[in-house]
Amino acid sequence: MTGSLSDEAAAAPFVIAIDGPAGAGKGTMARRLADHYRLHLLDTGLTYRAVAHRILAGGLPLEDEAVAIEAARAVDLGRLDREVLSAHAVGEAASRVAVIPEVRRILVDKQRAFARRLPGSVLDGRDIGTVVCPEADVKLYVTASAEVRARRRLAEIEARGGTAEFGRILDDIRRRDERDMGRADSPLRPAADAHLLDTSEMDIEAAFLAAKDIVDRVLGARGRA
Repeated sequence: MTGSLSDEAAAAPFVIAIDGPAGAGKGTMARRLADHYRLHLLDTGLTYRAVAHRILAGGLPLEDEAVAIEAARAVDLGRLDREVLSAHAVGEAASRVAVIPEVRRILVDKQRAFARRLPGSVLDGRDIGTVVCPEADVKLYVTASAEVRARRRLAEIEARGGTAEFGRILDDIRRRDERDMGRADSPLRPAADAHLLDTSEMDIEAAFLAAKDIVDRVLGARGRA
């Protein structure tokens, strides 16, 4: 591999779909793969946060579906500010607007349009391989035990100078998993043809190399490397 797709490959977008629970490392993996193959990158979770941020910034009610739908229509996927959208309050608000079916439909349409960009894209989220891009060239389901994900989250907080209790983080992760996996609309689950990657015993580099090997094999089999 040269680290990018060939000219022939660029005739059609090459899509890598990455799903999995929070804290499994899929975001870091998505960035590494996008950089390596020179593909566009979209964290679909930020799209829901962008809707919530527009509503909060306007001082409008989160429970008003018409307001949320209008905000979803106005979101520009090319202008997502991760730093701003990563605020805890935005995340809490996003969980409320994400359950609105029409908001999800609008954002899924935009995510699919993003995936059609050449030479291709890496999208990460919770329903990419099952709903957003079911025909993706490569589907990865990245997971790790709840305990490992809680330890990683605690380490991130402490690295920023904060403090937290491991037990509370673990409980929060388990509740989030239950909510994501049990929701009626687009539940978190691996696609039938997804490659499963458990990163519980992997560092960032090992996880990236495992994913890269899967992508390279698909590219090689299709003569697109």
